[in-house]
Amino acid sequence: MTGDDRYKQFGVYVSTDVFEKLSEFLYENAGVVDYGEYFDPTVSTIPAGDPGADATDALVSSLVEDFASLYEEADFEAARRVDVDGFVLSHLAADPQTVASARERFQAAATIQESDLRTVHTAILSAALSAGAETAEQ
Repeated sequence: MTGDDRYKQFGVYVSTDVFEKLSEFLYENAGVVDYGEYFDPTVSTIPAGDPGADATDALVSSLVEDFASLYEEADFEAARRVDVDGFVLSHLAADPQTVASARERFQAAATIQESDLRTVHTAILSAALSAGAETAEQ
């Protein structure tokens, strides 16, 4: 965390299906009822201790740590088939260094896949949320 214990908010574009999975994740892990309205897009930082921000920080931290395996599991072809109008801007919050690491990994994956960030965000977050659901079921 930063010296003042604040998370950095950042946006990712994901398919509506992945947005719904994020909504379920935040409801189950932080009690967030309306994910679409939860994070204020005009605010760049969120104080630590915010339940939704704590939950997305844990998700993004896990995503950064497990990025290589999530990349292997990601279904980029399915994400490429999403209609261009089928993506939703979603907000996440994480430690500023974690945000920087996530952005670097997403950009590298987009370059390797010769794809746009929407496709990479969707494929990787879908894999991360599916992996989290499988872990929770075991």
